[in-house]
Amino acid sequence: MIYASDFRNGVTFEINGEPHVVLDFQHVKPGKGAAFVRTKYRNILTGATREEAFNPNDKFPKAHIETKVMQYLYSDGEFYYFMDGETYDQVPLTADQVEDAIKFMRENDEATIKFYKGNAFLVEAPNFVNLKVTETEPGVKGNTATNVTKPATVETGATVQVPIFIDVDEVIQIDTRTGEYLGRAK
Repeated sequence: MIYASDFRNGVTFEINGEPHVVLDFQHVKPGKGAAFVRTKYRNILTGATREEAFNPNDKFPKAHIETKVMQYLYSDGEFYYFMDGETYDQVPLTADQVEDAIKFMRENDEATIKFYKGNAFLVEAPNFVNLKVTETEPGVKGNTATNVTKPATVETGATVQVPIFIDVDEVIQIDTRTGEYLGRAK
């Protein structure tokens, strides 16, 4: 059990049997009346955000979130299959579960998958990936003085805005959290 007075950013707890994570908290001690904890939290499964004030003595069950690094194997069109490197168990996940991460992942890449009560709810690609540009318009010679960008499609099918000097078959580094071009891969 966890008390509301112990809330900190990133703490996971359960309300009505559903897991939530604390996004922001503030311990308030007004001049008159009892102290309270003003909390902003998000439902881990649905993504819904809520703000609520709790008594510091309110108790909640701690939500245990399991994190595993797993290898992306393949997609059969309906499911995306990930394998646990320790047990070799394969986990099929739907497109909704992998939507943000899969656009930056190739087969055999590793991903961080978070589980609640044995069910996967979040897939995170590595923060930075190096991918080959498969399609982009050729740059115009001499037009390099400004921060002009153009769309480029990488080998996973994702589209990223890149500077105009980037050509097909170049390997670029991408921040998967924002989808931004960081530079040429070293």
